[in-house]
Amino acid sequence: MKNITVSVDEEIHRLARIRAAERDTSVSALVRDFLRRLATGGADGTAVTESRLDVDELRRRRLREVLVDIRAASAGFKAADNIPRDELYDRNQAPADHPPGDRDADG
Repeated sequence: MKNITVSVDEEIHRLARIRAAERDTSVSALVRDFLRRLATGGADGTAVTESRLDVDELRRRRLREVLVDIRAASAGFKAADNIPRDELYDRNQAPADHPPGDRDADG
């Protein structure tokens, strides 16, 4: 492992130590993670901590669950079930399931 010396002003160093402490890590670990992401084509080069990875993984899992729910709810959906275009845009025609003047049925 190589060592790198970086010079920063005192205020940046102080703020970096605070951020590292908030993430229960060190400034060196933050810089190492930043450089690793930068070198491997990470999205924005931001430091990744274990808690951030957990949040991202939870989001991915939840997204997969939602997609499974959507697919299950739309099983059997066919484009042929759609209203034909000419009926969809014919505003003068009353809907087949509601008689004229029965607008309160759906709200």
